[in-house]
Amino acid sequence: MPAEAQNPPAARSCAPVVVLDFETTGMSPGHGDRITEVGAVRIEDGCITARFQSLVRTGVPVPPFIRQLTGISDAMLAGAPPAEEVLAQLVEFIGRDALVAHNASFDRRFLDAELALIGAVRLQPVFCTVLLSRRLLPQAPSHSLGALVSWLGLPSDGVHHRALADAEMTAHLWLHLHQVLDQRYGFRQVSLAWLQKLIDRSPRSADTWLRSQTVEIVRA
Repeated sequence: MPAEAQNPPAARSCAPVVVLDFETTGMSPGHGDRITEVGAVRIEDGCITARFQSLVRTGVPVPPFIRQLTGISDAMLAGAPPAEEVLAQLVEFIGRDALVAHNASFDRRFLDAELALIGAVRLQPVFCTVLLSRRLLPQAPSHSLGALVSWLGLPSDGVHHRALADAEMTAHLWLHLHQVLDQRYGFRQVSLAWLQKLIDRSPRSADTWLRSQTVEIVRA
């Protein structure tokens, strides 16, 4: 296990974030796929402070391979609240906080598509823990969520491909990545704008760039 995984996370970003995960009927909302479950976790001051989870009824059948992967069936969704109700609750839960997801482009596409169906638009950025982990943990054998959680020894209940469980694991990964910034580079608190600058760097140049930064810069 990497040395930085030994202690609980202490570092944090300056602003609260909501970690988001969707289970879906497929890979692309452009091809008619819809969400089946949403899980969200709020992080404030380096701690998980709130959770949101719901199955989602859209009327789109769950393909057999998705049912096998997630355990979510059409029968389970038949009694779930409709998408417009769940999305309204999710929007209220998120508020104005920035978002975090693992492989964020996937969740961002589905979030934007579902919001469009209720006449809403996402205004906040979505930060990707895949991209951030590739810059801070280039030595990891894999940057998939399950592999990183296992390699780092992060908390997990052993459930995968369920929205709240994956959001919780992503939240612990986000906190651990802040711990790396603290223990390796001395940055206990960083701004979200600065984190985006880090993500915009190439993985190969990230370490050199990080060592050129100062505490004043990373908080700005």
